[in-house]
Amino acid sequence: MSAESPVPNDPSDSLPVNPDSEPNHPSQTDAPFPVVGIAASAGGIEAFTELIRHLPTDTGMAFVLIQHLSPDHESLLSEILGRVTTMPVLQVQDQMRVEPNAVYVIPPNAQMTLVDGILRLAPRQKSKGKYLPADIFLESLATDRGNKAIAVVLSGMDGDGAEGVKAVKIAGGVTFAQCDATARFNSMPNTAVATGNVDFVLPPQAIARELSNLSRNPFLGQSEPLPIIQELPPEPGDPLSRIFSLLRTTTGVDFTQYKPASLERRIQRRILLHKLDSLAAYAQYLQTHGDEIQALYEEILIHVTSFFRDPHVFEKLKTQIFPTISQNKASDLPLRIWVAGCSTGEEVYSLAICLLEFFSDRATVPPIQIFATDISETAISKARTGFYLESQMEGVSPERKSRFFVPQAEGGYQISSTIREFCVFAHHNLCDDPPFSNLDLISCRNLLIYLSDRLQERIMALFHYSLNLTGCLVLGTAESVKAASNLFAPVDEACKIYARKLSLSNRLFAFTATSGRVPSLHNPQPIPENRSIPFDLAREVDQLIANRYMPLSVVVDEQMQILQMRGDLDLYLKLTPSTTRAVSFHFKQDLSRWLARKL
Repeated sequence: MSAESPVPNDPSDSLPVNPDSEPNHPSQTDAPFPVVGIAASAGGIEAFTELIRHLPTDTGMAFVLIQHLSPDHESLLSEILGRVTTMPVLQVQDQMRVEPNAVYVIPPNAQMTLVDGILRLAPRQKSKGKYLPADIFLESLATDRGNKAIAVVLSGMDGDGAEGVKAVKIAGGVTFAQCDATARFNSMPNTAVATGNVDFVLPPQAIARELSNLSRNPFLGQSEPLPIIQELPPEPGDPLSRIFSLLRTTTGVDFTQYKPASLERRIQRRILLHKLDSLAAYAQYLQTHGDEIQALYEEILIHVTSFFRDPHVFEKLKTQIFPTISQNKASDLPLRIWVAGCSTGEEVYSLAICLLEFFSDRATVPPIQIFATDISETAISKARTGFYLESQMEGVSPERKSRFFVPQAEGGYQISSTIREFCVFAHHNLCDDPPFSNLDLISCRNLLIYLSDRLQERIMALFHYSLNLTGCLVLGTAESVKAASNLFAPVDEACKIYARKLSLSNRLFAFTATSGRVPSLHNPQPIPENRSIPFDLAREVDQLIANRYMPLSVVVDEQMQILQMRGDLDLYLKLTPSTTRAVSFHFKQDLSRWLARKL
């Protein structure tokens, strides 16, 4: 790559504009169709040519090529590719609409996005000190096309495209990278492969063949995704019921409590990858391929995370929440935090870094315990290592990178032992396994959005049970406490931070026996939905002593609804049944007069 040139002040001065473009004009092709984003840098012309040469001209796909181009030299890529295919090969102009069976080439000195089927150009800019046109385009492609997005990363000398590939896979699309044997420069495809988000690693000619196969699959070629999930739980004997049964038997997880839309995207993607054409065929494939059950399981457990995601949330934690939960904490009592659904650890280490920064100017620092749990063994193993690629470090400032990470000779960064030593990672099924207790803070961000409303309510009650009286809960920016407003009060609604309310949460949920893993794939035993709360001798003794020896008392919430009573209060209160879980009351006449005089 040549040196960067100054960014033009006015994009219209340097970027080609399509004179016939009308951004709001309906497409000539109304039905959505697959769009393939193909990225390369050094050695890319050879790889582009080989791939395009072997593509059929009637796939019904559009092909958009992203290359690292010198900003001040004319690109000849369109002319070169025009010699090896009869498809139209066009250098992109701003506001150009993509059409199937055509090839689009990014112009020099530009970055490009796809929005509502229209290619938009902007002056090239650096992100985190780097020029990343592939990531920029592929991320927009994932947003625009969803499961009809396809990403291909070819020869190149940097890591551009790795984050874009991840975005496409999360959206339900299919991803490719060029293999070592054919890539002139392997850094770019290998970085994408190292993220674990590449489905096929092949030579360009084989990638063309797989794209042709995909174009004929009904799950990709239909104008709308084929509906495979009508309702949950599915009818017994239904292919979907067989799939969920195999998943539950193998992993111990009941996915019928997950939202159908997310499950549908994941299952459709696996059907595409295995070149199957129906849900019944996939159910049969699972029955005979045990490794695919684990692959589907990991696919459903989407690992969408990053360091310091939503920075304003971490700033609020440092300035308001950490002071609150650490106030009056005895020096020998640990600060206890639970990160539920911790994925590959970025959230955990971000919280740990913020805590150390918060305590850096304080004379005493309490012991810190961060419990990080996830249902995915793969994610937990990754989190335990604390190793991250350069492309995964976005969001970490240079100061934090130098203070809390150790650069590795082979590339990437290792979390420092100072941070790692107070983070405990464990496999944990939030829906079934008993929770942690006596916690000061729970962070569960961007997990609840994948679960049914019923399961969300149950988990909210579980979190309430786990927190100390002054404990706080942090959710994802697209989540809220919803029906659990009787359990949590907003501290900062914009940051989705909530304080625990006084309430009898233990009556709102019950534990089930820990699920574990069932070795056999046959005759799955149904998992009971509700089990009674295990008998707690210490708690029962406390209750007995309190009822016998404590003064008569009543605990109410801010709506004057009774939460708890101690002793026989019939002499003083008249209880009125309520339609809610709580009970309302009013004082009897003699007590009302006495209270009026005292107040």
